[in-house]
Amino acid sequence: MKTVRSRDGVDLHVAVHDFTDPWRKAPILLLQHGFGRSGKFWFNLIPYLARFYRVICPDLRGIGQSAFQDGMKSLSLNSYLSDLAEIADAFDAERIHIAGESQGGILALAFAARKPERVRTASVFSPPLFIDDNARRRLACGHPTWEEAILTLGSKAWAAATITDVRFPPDADPAMLEWHATETGKSDTAVLAAMAREIQTWSLVPELGRIEAPVLAFYPSGGTIAATEQQSVLMNTVKDVQLIRLPARYHMVQALEPAKCASHLLHFIALHDGVVCRE
Repeated sequence: MKTVRSRDGVDLHVAVHDFTDPWRKAPILLLQHGFGRSGKFWFNLIPYLARFYRVICPDLRGIGQSAFQDGMKSLSLNSYLSDLAEIADAFDAERIHIAGESQGGILALAFAARKPERVRTASVFSPPLFIDDNARRRLACGHPTWEEAILTLGSKAWAAATITDVRFPPDADPAMLEWHATETGKSDTAVLAAMAREIQTWSLVPELGRIEAPVLAFYPSGGTIAATEQQSVLMNTVKDVQLIRLPARYHMVQALEPAKCASHLLHFIALHDGVVCRE
């Protein structure tokens, strides 16, 4: 574990997973979690990835074990991207591989667009390019807005209310669903609601054409958060992009198919890194 101090004085928690050969300085692979989650949620991909890369998993400011600075400015896209740069610096990495899921995928693509000199490859799991009306309706789960749903229900109950509509199939392991809701429920309700309000102001569309790094994008074939139309914009705008559609209609493809996603991810990075990711 490492604590990184942000430019505005926020302590950011970063979990480190490194099972690479000790005589080889393996490249950094940064895994950025999605909305309301934390670095813990990468647990089922880490065993596949950390044998070949130094895997670091930051908690976003205000989430998990990272601190929070009061004020909406602290949750801005610029603040999150500055945090990513500070974390890369703390690990002496001029360039990193970055992967992100959902909100973390938005951040990975935005970081690749605004800091092209820092990114070797970018891999993303189900990131929306913007929050459309369908996503707003589903995430509001019957309340007037997504933000009001979180404030009314609280973090855990909101997670439980959306988990089998958006993230996982209803016949998934009940213990797994409970774990996901409980871990999301550890997020401060006010912070999570503020994050929901902030994310709805973001759009990746103007950023995509500036991405120079190769991009690998995973999406469910029938997802409810990132519509097929948004995927088409991604494919038609990013210069070097590969799309993998997994047969599912649920958002958390990396959790549903960890071995398959890790295999594709390692192969993709290896093509651009010259690192053999098999033994």
